[in-house]
Amino acid sequence: MKRVEVTEFGSSDALEVTDAETPEPGPGEVRIAVEAAGVNFADIMQRRGHYVGGPEPTYVPGMEAAGTIDAVGEGVEREEGERVVAMTGRNAYAEYVVADAQSVFEVPEEMSFDEAAGFPVQFMTAHAVLHEWGELEEGERVLVHAAAGGVGTAAVQLASAAGAEVFGTASTDEKLALAERLGCDHPINYEEEDFREVVEDETDGEGVDLVLDGVGGETFARSLDALSHFGRIVAYGAASGEPGRVETTRLLFENKSVEGFHLGNALQRDPQRILRSVPELQGLLAAGELEIVVGERFPLEDAAEAHEAIENRETTGKVVLNP
Repeated sequence: MKRVEVTEFGSSDALEVTDAETPEPGPGEVRIAVEAAGVNFADIMQRRGHYVGGPEPTYVPGMEAAGTIDAVGEGVEREEGERVVAMTGRNAYAEYVVADAQSVFEVPEEMSFDEAAGFPVQFMTAHAVLHEWGELEEGERVLVHAAAGGVGTAAVQLASAAGAEVFGTASTDEKLALAERLGCDHPINYEEEDFREVVEDETDGEGVDLVLDGVGGETFARSLDALSHFGRIVAYGAASGEPGRVETTRLLFENKSVEGFHLGNALQRDPQRILRSVPELQGLLAAGELEIVVGERFPLEDAAEAHEAIENRETTGKVVLNP
């Protein structure tokens, strides 16, 4: 089978298409013939060597894959031919991948495999940072950074559905139009406007109640300025390459709080806290109340090009690879 390997830490040149034996599922596992593999910014951070606890080269990246089950291991009550999507952790950039059967979810006939590959990481992350960690309440104000990205498009929809007033940042008017269509009340072009000033103007100086920050660095610091008293930030990434930093005295005197979220670690430590959102999310998708936004699609052998497009901020929604 064909697969993509990270041969060393560094640029997208480190991604190499190789041939390998097709893996066999062990007890409690299924093998999936991959139709679409999700590409996440975490894959890029791992490739750069900036991902805490990430794999060492040589490894196969990719945290999620959608396709059909073509082999089952001992003790698995699944059938060959089932349409599924799986959280794989790694190894999804391939024609076949083995996954723990407990991390496999059914894909309805009306959903494409490309759409299914945009479900696990994006929607479980968005739901968790909004509700489990962010404790969003109806009528609150929330600021979503990278509102036209994978997690961002999911978070905008979920926040709007929860009755929140949604602020969202993006780098182009095209991306902002997408965010607005999905429920963003205050689209902000951060290349042309200071989102802190927009938030201050639109809230009469009060600020937002919740910030979802997957960027870190200066964006995190400025987000703290945009936060109301008793507000909170959930940090779930550092796409800027720099972590967010804060002085605890400021949190103390302004009654603000910061929480961190990492999907993989949360799934390992307390899987039910994350997975209990899946039936609700699947129901909303089935009812047409949520949309999985698939942006760009690339052949598996063009994984390096897919990474570059994300790094250059040329993409919207979910980016997928098709073996």
